[in-house]
Amino acid sequence: MEQQRRSIAIFDLGGVLIDWNPRHLYRKFFGGDTAAMEEFLSTVCTPEWNRLQDAGRRCADAARELKAAHPHRAELIDAYYGRFDEMMAGPIAGTVEILAELRRRGTPLYGLTNWSAETYPLGLARFDFLGWFRGILVSGEIGVLKPDPRIYSLLVQRFAIDPHAAVFIDDSQANAEGAAGIGIHGIHFTGAQALRAELVTLGMLPG
Repeated sequence: MEQQRRSIAIFDLGGVLIDWNPRHLYRKFFGGDTAAMEEFLSTVCTPEWNRLQDAGRRCADAARELKAAHPHRAELIDAYYGRFDEMMAGPIAGTVEILAELRRRGTPLYGLTNWSAETYPLGLARFDFLGWFRGILVSGEIGVLKPDPRIYSLLVQRFAIDPHAAVFIDDSQANAEGAAGIGIHGIHFTGAQALRAELVTLGMLPG
């Protein structure tokens, strides 16, 4: 059976449109000692710790609890959210170009991001292209993270999206695959060139 034509694009933000990585900030602290930086990011300010803020925990509470456990790392812990903007190196140019092309073609655009409600406004103020979306669902504002099935259901309900007409682009394979549960076509983002090729195949961009 022929797949329904896809005509709606849903984008993850960090890692797809925005080059966000805590290493952009922490390289400034560790003076080239990559091993020490990686040890810090894998044992103190870990991805798992950051996800709790993406799920709605207040940044101040997260920092206070972590500093109680690692008092000698207080300055580095405070920097995580105090200097969050420095973790965003800038836009991922090739993907933003694709976003712009979809916009010119009249494609309805939406965003779905795991992002703290407290730091998301920094991205919103900095990147004009976030204003191109008809709607963006932010995990920290609703207390649910990708790939929890509830976040995809809430997305389509809130913005009246036909899931069978939509694609979802995410740099996490698990997150991309999670959208399939409600009929959205998930695309695991590995680079702008591969993304463009898949959108051409789906008929969303010209070949």
